[in-house]
Amino acid sequence: MLRLWPLRQVAKVQNVLGGLTQIATKSTQPAPAPELVEVFIDDKQVFVEPGTTVLQACAVAGVEIPRFCYHDRLSIAGNCRMCLVEVERSPKPVASCAMPVMKGMKVKTDSPMTRKAREGVMEFLLMNHPLDCPICDQGGECDLQDQSMAFGSDRSRFTDNAFTGKRAVEDKNIGPLIKTIMTRCIQCTRCIRFASEIAGVDDLGTSGRGTDMQVGTYVEKMFKSELSGNVIDLCPVGALTSKPYAFTARPWEIRKVESIDVMDAVGSNIVVGMRTNEVMRVLPRVNEDINEEWISDKTRFAYDGLKRQRLTTPFINVDGQLVPTDWETAFVKVAEKVKKVDPKLIAGVAGSTADAEAMVCLKDMINRLGGELLCTEDSFPLNRSGIDFRSNYIFNTTIGGIEQADVVLLIGTNPRLEAPLINARIRKTWIHSEVCVGVLGAPVDLSYEYQYLGDSFIVLKDLAAGTHPMCKALASANKPMIILGTDCLQGTENGVIYNAVKDIAERLRKNLKHKDWKIFNLLQKNASQVGALDLGYQPGVSGLKALQAELIFLLGADAGTVSKDKINPSSSVIYIGHHGDYGAQIADVVLPAAAYTEKDAIYVNTEGRVQLARQAVNPPGMARHDWKIIRALSEILGVALPYDKLADVRARLGEISPTFDQPGQVNESGFEAQAYQLQTEIKDPIVNVNTAISPTMLKLKDFYMTDPISRASLTMAKCIQACKESEKNPYSKQEAKA
Repeated sequence: MLRLWPLRQVAKVQNVLGGLTQIATKSTQPAPAPELVEVFIDDKQVFVEPGTTVLQACAVAGVEIPRFCYHDRLSIAGNCRMCLVEVERSPKPVASCAMPVMKGMKVKTDSPMTRKAREGVMEFLLMNHPLDCPICDQGGECDLQDQSMAFGSDRSRFTDNAFTGKRAVEDKNIGPLIKTIMTRCIQCTRCIRFASEIAGVDDLGTSGRGTDMQVGTYVEKMFKSELSGNVIDLCPVGALTSKPYAFTARPWEIRKVESIDVMDAVGSNIVVGMRTNEVMRVLPRVNEDINEEWISDKTRFAYDGLKRQRLTTPFINVDGQLVPTDWETAFVKVAEKVKKVDPKLIAGVAGSTADAEAMVCLKDMINRLGGELLCTEDSFPLNRSGIDFRSNYIFNTTIGGIEQADVVLLIGTNPRLEAPLINARIRKTWIHSEVCVGVLGAPVDLSYEYQYLGDSFIVLKDLAAGTHPMCKALASANKPMIILGTDCLQGTENGVIYNAVKDIAERLRKNLKHKDWKIFNLLQKNASQVGALDLGYQPGVSGLKALQAELIFLLGADAGTVSKDKINPSSSVIYIGHHGDYGAQIADVVLPAAAYTEKDAIYVNTEGRVQLARQAVNPPGMARHDWKIIRALSEILGVALPYDKLADVRARLGEISPTFDQPGQVNESGFEAQAYQLQTEIKDPIVNVNTAISPTMLKLKDFYMTDPISRASLTMAKCIQACKESEKNPYSKQEAKA
């Protein structure tokens, strides 16, 4: 089985060949600016930096060069030969993707030699390519179609006969997400390079040579990666397509709406494709600061959960059974329950996918009723500094800032499953600049090498005291990062763990050369968490007496933190959400709301960036937008909220926090020193030194069902089943060697 070069060698070769990857140096002296190189593209003078490839120089000149194997974010392969151009004084056409420019080079991109070379390459590619265009899911978005029309010939010299037919290749079964039709494969190796370089999973490779070459796995197995679906976008032909999307729609039938993902706290930019009021697919949208052009498999494939187990009508609980009703009856039932309770004992709990507009409406309504108990599902130590300082609960370094770090310390988190795009960014930095990564927590596969420190509190205590060997690397780092997960902050000793991490960050901050560099980062898991804390919600349910409230409003809260065995038996629960999940099962009144693809909404990601999600489809049945439900309910309760339009609600958001008025931007957090000074020491010093600091998601099967949408997804259920079967596979222990 053929394998690509080790990635560190690939990065060094790219630097020589002029690829986009630049090997970071640890020299503190600024490198002198290189002199620009003069080249001529179709007699047009262009100045580019040394090491730039001919293909990139042509792009600067505004000339598009056809390509199949080349991709901006992957290493250079140079094996499709579609990018051939004529270079003066060169006897043969040159592969522009792998040829660095030289001073005075004259390139011709539309000469007779270039056109003939491209026609020849296209003729060879189409020689064995099946005539599947009418039934191919790639039709309309196929690079092979487009480039054969633009650069191919109008005839072929190859003819089929009984003895020399087209090449046929057996399809591979690599899991429930990716459909393979390998007869269409043109061996561009994009999928192999993505798996090896970006995803960090060496499952794909090539076997055979010449016409017998095939892309696939050595033994039949699942392509086990949380980013596997991105090979569908990378494939320039129809060899790799989406299994759930197969034969459902054509690109020209789909209306595309730009939106934001809510499956995790990264806030990946996506494009929602819809037809006939149904979400047909979800694709990534380029955003260099957040997700580049990748998305996780949960983001891409969990959309089928949007049409299963949906709440389409209001319900009221009658003798332990939820009975369908109308909106008026449901509102009257809620009003009756509100009048029976003390307003100070009314609580609101925001779920993982709640939007900022709904949360501020719920906050204002409960405040007008006289209540103050507002909290989120995900816990977080509430010390004296609490949530008054934004730097205490966001990813301060920013996602793009990861690439500048030289030491990364992960504490109680598994970013590969909690935030796949952040983990991909750490891996990218590890490859290109050889960043040192340390892990305190359960040993997990992060797709890159790291120094394992252990899984007990005593290690964290040694780090805070400065006696651990890892402290030397942290102290000598120019730009260190500490990433703390929220899973280890859910127990009774969460405050001790949080304070110890803050102690480490504060000690490092005082000795930094770059005073504006942020060290402490809290990696959130829920899309609503940062927005809720910005609005004044308290983190966590158990520590805020919300479970002792007499009336609890659940705003999409389905994590199970509020359950019948945890609340008072006499308490009433009002659920506002879109799925019949945990929250609806314990509710006395259920009010059906809209999912993230069915409303215009604001979400704040883990780095504190405000982003706008757009409505793609309408809510099903009698479901309505969350903020409109709460606005109408406030009218019934006699505490009418003073806004009737979405613009008015967003103006209210801006009054509470100015960050909501600046979508797409990250406001730099400050006052780290003040936040640390207000930090309160835990009164009880007795802490079990063997307390585990571990994330909850350890294996890939834990990744697929984490919220009400993915739990309702049939595709995600198939992924979990495939992971379990893969663990039973006798070849699974030999996957790394294979």
